[in-house]
Amino acid sequence: MTQDTSRGCAGPPVDEEEARIRVGRPTKHAAGIKAVQVSLTRAVKQMGLVKSAKNLLALNQEQGFDCMSCAWPDPQDHRHTAEFCENGAKAVSWEGQRETVGPDFFAVHPISELYQRTDHWLERQGRLVHPMVRRDGADHYEPISWDAAFALIARHLAALDSPDEAEFYTSGRASNEAAFVYQLFARAFGTNNLPDCSNMCHESTSVALAQTTGVGKGSVTLQDLHDADLIIVSGQNPGTNHPRMLSALEKAKRNGARILAINPLKEPGLLRFDNPQTPRGLTKGTSLADEYLQIRSNGDLALWRAFAHLLLRADDENPGQVIDREFIDAHTVGFEAWEKHVRDLDWDQVLTATGLTRAEIGSAAHMLATSRRIVHCWAMGITQHRNGVATIKEMVNVALLQGMIGKEGAGLCPVRGHSNVQGDRTMGIWERSPDWFLDALRDEFGFEPPREHGHDAANAVRALRDGRARVFIGLGGNFASAMSDTAVTESALRSAALTVQVSTKLNRSHLAAGRDALILPALGRTEIDRTAGVEQRVTVEDSMSVVHASRGRAEPAGPLLRSEVDILCGIAHATLGDRYGIPWQEFARDYSRVRDRVARVIPGFENFNDKIRRHAGFTLPHPPRDSRSFPTPEGKAVFSVSPLEIVTVPEGRLVLQTLRSHDQFNTTIYGLDDRYRGIRSGRRVLFINEFDLHDQGLADGDHVDIISEWPQRDGTIDERCAKRFRLVAYDTPPGCVAAYYPETNPLIPLDSQALGSGTPTSKWVIVRLVPAAASGSTSSTWGR
Repeated sequence: MTQDTSRGCAGPPVDEEEARIRVGRPTKHAAGIKAVQVSLTRAVKQMGLVKSAKNLLALNQEQGFDCMSCAWPDPQDHRHTAEFCENGAKAVSWEGQRETVGPDFFAVHPISELYQRTDHWLERQGRLVHPMVRRDGADHYEPISWDAAFALIARHLAALDSPDEAEFYTSGRASNEAAFVYQLFARAFGTNNLPDCSNMCHESTSVALAQTTGVGKGSVTLQDLHDADLIIVSGQNPGTNHPRMLSALEKAKRNGARILAINPLKEPGLLRFDNPQTPRGLTKGTSLADEYLQIRSNGDLALWRAFAHLLLRADDENPGQVIDREFIDAHTVGFEAWEKHVRDLDWDQVLTATGLTRAEIGSAAHMLATSRRIVHCWAMGITQHRNGVATIKEMVNVALLQGMIGKEGAGLCPVRGHSNVQGDRTMGIWERSPDWFLDALRDEFGFEPPREHGHDAANAVRALRDGRARVFIGLGGNFASAMSDTAVTESALRSAALTVQVSTKLNRSHLAAGRDALILPALGRTEIDRTAGVEQRVTVEDSMSVVHASRGRAEPAGPLLRSEVDILCGIAHATLGDRYGIPWQEFARDYSRVRDRVARVIPGFENFNDKIRRHAGFTLPHPPRDSRSFPTPEGKAVFSVSPLEIVTVPEGRLVLQTLRSHDQFNTTIYGLDDRYRGIRSGRRVLFINEFDLHDQGLADGDHVDIISEWPQRDGTIDERCAKRFRLVAYDTPPGCVAAYYPETNPLIPLDSQALGSGTPTSKWVIVRLVPAAASGSTSSTWGR
């Protein structure tokens, strides 16, 4: 394995396994008996039969633990014995594998060697089981005690010239209790530098919804999806990223709903769902999408503008049958200015941006016009564009136009990925927390939290790069691989005086390490937490604002593992002592004491401990959903006017979107297959339209280096490179290509961000393709 630097190529290494890539036909359905076979085979191989049964039967159950692989809500009425999907089973098996990584492993594997390994190889070595330290100048991690690790962190933090020289990053896997004590520690220390994984994915959603509805969360319940007569799924691949959503779509279809899918690639999970828990699913399955718009990348704003235009015209022809004027008059502001803007539509712009025909757009708009209960779903195919905020606002405009908020069977449904990413934000993991939250912290804990906004993920990288930050603490996740502009991000982390990673598995962030670096091994979601000799439980919040308890059932992978709450409280106590009288040690001994404080700080969590004892889950208040009240500065929902700018691509260039394979969760690579797209034994593939292959003078099976181009203010082009990708002819719109991340994250410039939210533009990267030097071999299994 080698790290290529030609043409500036950077990022994860090229594995010898990639020379064995095989390409077959994509599937046209998701799940089925194959999903059951893969789930059980993977589980037994990694965990053994007994542990597999114990973990899988506890997954997403009321007295079990919450799945870490997505934030889809659990049914409140009836749960299957197997209340999980294939990717949930993979996540549990990945966390529960029997192999461990401890001092002996690090003694024989220097950091310089490990850096040459792929993310897949690193994580499959096993569970981290011992605190480890890399001293300044060393090439090996060595064991360290917990107390010594906490003391080292405290010394580094005390040596900073300002609290704002520390970055406190959070992954979406952290529990509510861990997130609350973490943000409390950061603010008691004196900073709002709380970057998190939301900054990389749904930040555009949080910003757009806060500005239009007053609440940065979705407005639907699971029952609303079941009761909808139209569900629109935009920029989302539920078959891979949120597989349990397919059960909700299937139930909605049985109840008479229609489904409109909008996505550049035809994803099998939106074509047909073979539910392995039903006889129908084991025979012919359920067709899902009634219409499927294969839109060009970044054409969504133009499409939703066209939908709005056509809905207004439809209401002109049938007054009162399409538009909810009563709702608009009572609950919104800005309609007149927006309506004037939308009626003046340039169809040439729309057709150019979307790559669709006027007939296709008109047919889809008719579905909206003839539906009375519409749920709007979206994910990162919408948020990770430069105009992601504007696009979501346009989607909200259409929902407001038809009165689809605060109505049964209707609403806004951003589908989040990480299991508690929404809960982390509710708990205060936000670099821009509102004053009411900071006031509540002040009143509860007796100190004045900092008010100046802190760093998001991109600004944390910039601060480390520029020497304005010197300590990076990561609560879970794999920041080095998850963040855009991999070479810049890794260099920034290496420049830190100290990096700390609270982790369960070895990953690239441990190798792009600061001069001093710590690996602090944490209990997994699946494991029994016996902190202070008591079986503790934590809570999480799903995508639909339901909070519920989670308690692991498996024995910990090693005796030295500590819970995230315990680790964070240990760091906080070592750093702050009894400053402000915050009882860190009490919090670590009894998580219910943390929940008592949450109940007094955050609305909706009153009687928190009692609620999770008596109920499977409780739903947080959501004024737009509950009472059609909108806590915006205007006191009403806001129609927004956004310019429609068509981004042109230079001649000979293509637009790259990054995406997951079916065998991964975010940066965690479970395996090298993506059977839904016909890929076996490799990940370095580039999906490309047949027309573009011909236009580029290339052929299916060729290998290319992907070069991204980022225009500079002085007129020059800043280039980045990812090495050696196998071209795969695929059904994607002309001019649009796709490849897996994190392998393609090196191509995304740090400064290429969504306006208003700062989200990396992972779905819009301008690239050119250059033939790679001949080496290796691949094969096609169906004669391309």
